[in-house]
Amino acid sequence: MDKIKRRSALAIFLITGFITGFLTGAAAVGTLASYRIDSYHARIRELEISLEDRDVQLEKLKESINKSRFVLKDIEIVLEYDGDEIDRMTIEKHIKNKYRNLLGKEVRNIDTDILIEVIDKRIFKLEEREYSLKVNRLVLAEILKLWISAEEKS
Repeated sequence: MDKIKRRSALAIFLITGFITGFLTGAAAVGTLASYRIDSYHARIRELEISLEDRDVQLEKLKESINKSRFVLKDIEIVLEYDGDEIDRMTIEKHIKNKYRNLLGKEVRNIDTDILIEVIDKRIFKLEEREYSLKVNRLVLAEILKLWISAEEKS
């Protein structure tokens, strides 16, 4: 009788061990897969935004190609933000959209004070969060380069 109890206890421990191992392994694989999917999603979003920017640049440059003058060819944003990477890309895209109509325009006809006022001290809403944007520095040449800090408002 004692051997039967030991065998049934051993079988229960063995089955419990297999089930625990299976569930732990499934959780580990699920975590790894979700991490990779999230990183691929962020990379895809980054590439989509880059592609959209390049398409707009190409269109604006084609419009001004026959004119031999100093024109704005690109917009570059240096965003100081300590948050989620997807939020960072969305904020950068929003800022670039504000300046897109300047691509292909002659640089000497662009007023830098107005460029700063477009974004400086603005509130940007993303989903249910608000971000305060501040222009720290601006360089205007063939590439408009803006250094902007974004802080999430509480």
